[in-house]
Amino acid sequence: MSKNSYTTLSTLPIKDKVERKGKLDYISWANAWHMLKSNYPNAQRKIYESQSTELNYFTDGNTAYVKVGIEVDGLEHIDYLPIMDFRNNSIALDKVTSMDVNKAIQRSTAKAIAMHGLGLSLWTGEDVPEMVTAKPTKIAKDSKITLEVGDGNWVKVMKYISANKGIGLSEIVKNLETKYKIKVSVKKEIEKAM
Repeated sequence: MSKNSYTTLSTLPIKDKVERKGKLDYISWANAWHMLKSNYPNAQRKIYESQSTELNYFTDGNTAYVKVGIEVDGLEHIDYLPIMDFRNNSIALDKVTSMDVNKAIQRSTAKAIAMHGLGLSLWTGEDVPEMVTAKPTKIAKDSKITLEVGDGNWVKVMKYISANKGIGLSEIVKNLETKYKIKVSVKKEIEKAM
């Protein structure tokens, strides 16, 4: 009895190809593609394009994602992957660059190959523990700092806003209010910074 492609790919040794980014292990798309094509030279990759925009990504109007299919022995597995920043947070549509799209396509290629068995164990549990940023601890109301435009804390707040625009104005204000008293005039300046 011959082995199917999933059995073949899932039993290939990958230990020497595994790389680490932060706390996550992965196989680069290039290594995954090389191992796939070495075993299945007729394997194909399809990068889907939006019919309405003819671009190689799709959008919900706020963020974007890519769609990549890998076909092995007539069976195609398709992966959908959000276009993300280095923290694995979705990038706002108006901030997406061609480099972001390219990186998402390569990551999605590796994931679609994994659905055929190669390195699939590296993705186990990836949908369970989300990368969660620590929520600010609650500070007693009377110990909150009154935030003023231009004061010493304003620069820090502007950096925070710049780095977290993707979570939206209301979430940013809510997070800031755990530490600061924020006047209506300051909220308007924060809104302008978005």
